Amino acid sequence: MQLIITEKDNAARRIAEILSDGGADAERRNGVNVYKWGGKRCVGLSGHVVGVDFPPEYNDWRDVQPAELIDADIVKSPTKENIVAALRSLAREADEAVIATDYDREGELIGKEAYELIREETDVPIQRVRFSSITENEVKQAFGNPDDLDFDLAAAGEARQIIDLIWGAALTRFLSLSARQLGDDFISVGRVQSPTLKLIVDREREIEAFDPEDYWEIVADLAKNGSGFEAQYFYDDDGSEAERIWDEAEADRVFEGISGQESATVTSVRRRTRTDAPPAPFNTTAFIQAAGSLGYSAQRAMSIAEELYTAGYVTYPRTDNTVYPDDLDPEELLDAFVSTSPFGDDAMALLEQDSVEPTRGETESTDHPPIHPTGEFPDRNNLSEDEWEVYELIVRRFFATVAEPATWEHLRVVAEADGAQLKANGKRLLEAGYHEVYPYSSASETHVPDVEEGEQLRIDDVEMEAKQTQPPRRYGQSRLISKMEDLGIGTKSTRHGTLEKLYDRGYIDGDPPQPTALAKAVVDAAEAFADLIVSEEMTAQLEADMTAIANGEATLDDVTDESREMLERVFAELHDSREEVGEHLQESLKADRTIGSCPECGDDLLIRRSRHGSYFVGCDGYPDCRYTLPLPSTGEPLVLDEVCEDHDTKHVKMLAGSDTFVHGCPRCQAEAADESEDEVIGECPECGEEHGGELAIKHLRSGSRLVGCTRYPDCDYSLPLPRRGDIEVQEQRCEEHDLPHIHILDGADDDDPWELGCPICNYEEYQARNAVEDLEDLSGVGSKTAEKLSAAGVESPDDLAAAEPDAVAEQVQGVSADQVREWQTDLEA
Repeated sequence: MQLIITEKDNAARRIAEILSDGGADAERRNGVNVYKWGGKRCVGLSGHVVGVDFPPEYNDWRDVQPAELIDADIVKSPTKENIVAALRSLAREADEAVIATDYDREGELIGKEAYELIREETDVPIQRVRFSSITENEVKQAFGNPDDLDFDLAAAGEARQIIDLIWGAALTRFLSLSARQLGDDFISVGRVQSPTLKLIVDREREIEAFDPEDYWEIVADLAKNGSGFEAQYFYDDDGSEAERIWDEAEADRVFEGISGQESATVTSVRRRTRTDAPPAPFNTTAFIQAAGSLGYSAQRAMSIAEELYTAGYVTYPRTDNTVYPDDLDPEELLDAFVSTSPFGDDAMALLEQDSVEPTRGETESTDHPPIHPTGEFPDRNNLSEDEWEVYELIVRRFFATVAEPATWEHLRVVAEADGAQLKANGKRLLEAGYHEVYPYSSASETHVPDVEEGEQLRIDDVEMEAKQTQPPRRYGQSRLISKMEDLGIGTKSTRHGTLEKLYDRGYIDGDPPQPTALAKAVVDAAEAFADLIVSEEMTAQLEADMTAIANGEATLDDVTDESREMLERVFAELHDSREEVGEHLQESLKADRTIGSCPECGDDLLIRRSRHGSYFVGCDGYPDCRYTLPLPSTGEPLVLDEVCEDHDTKHVKMLAGSDTFVHGCPRCQAEAADESEDEVIGECPECGEEHGGELAIKHLRSGSRLVGCTRYPDCDYSLPLPRRGDIEVQEQRCEEHDLPHIHILDGADDDDPWELGCPICNYEEYQARNAVEDLEDLSGVGSKTAEKLSAAGVESPDDLAAAEPDAVAEQVQGVSADQVREWQTDLEA
């Protein structure tokens, strides 16, 4: 029997379908899908099924000094025991094995893990196949020309694992113990995430330190024969054109001079034609930047691209290459799109060019080609809107790279009024070229009429605008990843994941990412006491060393020993500063949780967490002061910069995935609830007949509203109401429950309220509508996602409720661990 091992289940299913010509069947072994046909079996792993860690005796944070981890032994153990058991079982039955994991460092390491597990069971021949797209031609060609596992490339991936473990664990423990921040709230530090965080913090420092300067600009509306255009005042500043006037008196003088004129005389007309070259093929960073302009986060863009790769529609999305390989026939690939919609007309037009010559970028490598479509065309109905949009982006980028250049005509006009020079720059698209097939780059025109030197142009209006210089902008995600690439921080495979970790761990928020107080504190402490932690040079050096391992120029032991020596230097610097580091971090952690002053004692109001895991606002003067404010039970609180004008208290945002909302000022919410009166609307269906309980509309101090029994806590019957909008009780009553209908006015359009109806009927309808009897009843789970979950062993809501989120996320591409947790929360509701 031939055993084929892929990186994930969906890749196994796809490869089995190709190699069996659609004849493969699926069976389960140890809860893992195994695809079988003839004498072949194909099984998908779940990424890494073996992990590196320290021996158990190093697990106790309090008994083991963080520096001891530097030279601790590294052990390997299964992280997905059921998959490992299935692989061992299949290996014992195999006559040969083929490793078909992704072709990169991580894929090669995952393949080596599988290799070693098989070797523990049998000595059958093991071969390696490599491909850049999961298409019929490429997969069959790869299996027809197998190779050997690249142990150097795998060693580079293993070195990264070991180095990241040692750096992350040692420094995380040191900072967390120093700040006395343990449990779920530990302070995480990583080899790549720390210098990335420093980039974000450094930019924030530039913004905060920026001192704006005043300047003025003058613009005149000129016209010729009814055709108007704008012209801007400029002056010579040591040989360069300057538009900003830094002296207000000078600006007033120029403005008055131009305003006093009825016309301006054309002194210069210059025309030129410029060629606009098509873009280079997509590498990972350029793809993330383009997807970012469409509103996709780096993580989301890569997740979708990986889905499209596994389905066979695009090539492998993790690549530095910007030069198509010689064996790519662009005309053949274009021909595959001729009969498709909406690409057919564009593909045909490109084929009708005199020649089809693709552009070339600056980086050429031999592992994977640039990201491009494979020519296998998807049924649009089988893709989500996001998947289709990203697929179209990749198709049109390929089209652009084989299209002709665009040609622009530029017209520059300079006119003079009262000795002041006014300029206007127009541009017109003569030949659209690649813009015809790639609508993501700007092809906007600027109109300036055709004029001649000496002509008089009427001055219709003159405006002077006072402005200030602006601070540098925060890095957007795609721009930050490009910066990381320039500095050698991380790799094409890890950069987007690094950003996601910074979000998950509370170091950054928003997009463009903004650092929290904790992020600034960690970077400040690292710079003050051990700047190697956030050194981009150190990280880039280790990345280069790992590349040297892949090239056979260094060994795993060489590089990991060098890394240990670097970390020993860090701890030598930190040795005498633990208390100082801890105090610094504690102050910043407190600042991140402080929302204002206590109205009873003047001490700080802090976000706190109860023994039961719920969040609330409490006074830092506890136990002397017991002032508290409730927070919503949904989500994790984040303190915002916005401050309540009435209470000088910061607003709070509750992070709850897709249900994230701004709670606002906790004091305002509590006071509004205290001032509100319960509005009785009818009899309680639980206790009204026996005990006289009534249902009333209640406003809770946490900001929630509900219909609840007036006998609470003796009767806890309640029905939820929307958190936002004015509640309006109607005269119309429900015949079944004798309760009034309720409308919710959102303020935006009070003439079209949300007609909730009877609160009992509405809640019963809501429960029925959201009853989870099948996976597809959950929000965000369509038929394709349900199929992927099923293939990973999650076939029912009960399976999902019991699943480990990280394990599901690793097995199912396009599904994150946070998304799984949201679904599990929905199941509990």
